[in-house]
Amino acid sequence: MAQGKLDPANIPDDGLTTRQRRNLPITAVHTGPGKGKSTAAFGMAMRAWNQGLNVGVFQFVKSAKWRVGEESVFKRLGELHELTGEGGAVEWHKMGEGWSWSKKQGSEEDHARDAAEGWEEIKRRLAQEAHDIYVLDEFTYPIKWGWIDVDDVVETLKDRPGKQHVVMTGRDADPKLVEIADLVTEMTKIKHPFDAGRKGQKGIEW
Repeated sequence: MAQGKLDPANIPDDGLTTRQRRNLPITAVHTGPGKGKSTAAFGMAMRAWNQGLNVGVFQFVKSAKWRVGEESVFKRLGELHELTGEGGAVEWHKMGEGWSWSKKQGSEEDHARDAAEGWEEIKRRLAQEAHDIYVLDEFTYPIKWGWIDVDDVVETLKDRPGKQHVVMTGRDADPKLVEIADLVTEMTKIKHPFDAGRKGQKGIEW
C-alpha cells in the first residue's frame, strides 16, 4: 500500500469483529506549521457532540482572556444539551491564567505548575472515564517546554480505560506521541495571509 493511501479492505488479524474494531478509542495528533490544527479538532468534537458524546476541551496555551469562537459555540451547545437533552454534555477549561505566546503574565514556574496541574486533572478524568472525547488544545507546547512529562502522557493514554477519544493539537508534536497515535495529521503551510502582512480576522482566526 502506498504511503498516505487509505486501505479499508486491509483487515488486521487481531481477533476483533468489525463492530469491536469500530468501537476502539482513537488517539489523534494534529501537528505541523500550517493553520487548522485546532479547527480540525473542534470539528471532530462537534461531530462527537452531535452523536451524544460527552465533550471535554482543555486549552493549554492561549491566554485565558482569549475567547476563541469555538468556545462560545460549544458553551451554547452545552447549554442546549442541559435544556433539551440534545447532543452531549460540554466542558471547556483553560489551563492557566494569562498563558500566551509572549508569556507576559506570570513566571515560567507559574506556567509550568499550572500545566502540570492541568495534566493531573486530565489524568484523573481519564481514570474516571469522565468524557467521551477530549480535545487537548495546544498540548504539544507544554510537553516541548518540559512542563509535562511525555512518557507519563504516553503511558496514561496507552492505559486509559474504556472508549475515550483523545485529540491533541500543536506544532512540533513529540515523536513519542506520534508513535502511539492512531491518527496523525500534519498541517503543512503553503500560503498564509500573515506572510503578506495581513492581520487576523474575525471568523477566520477567532
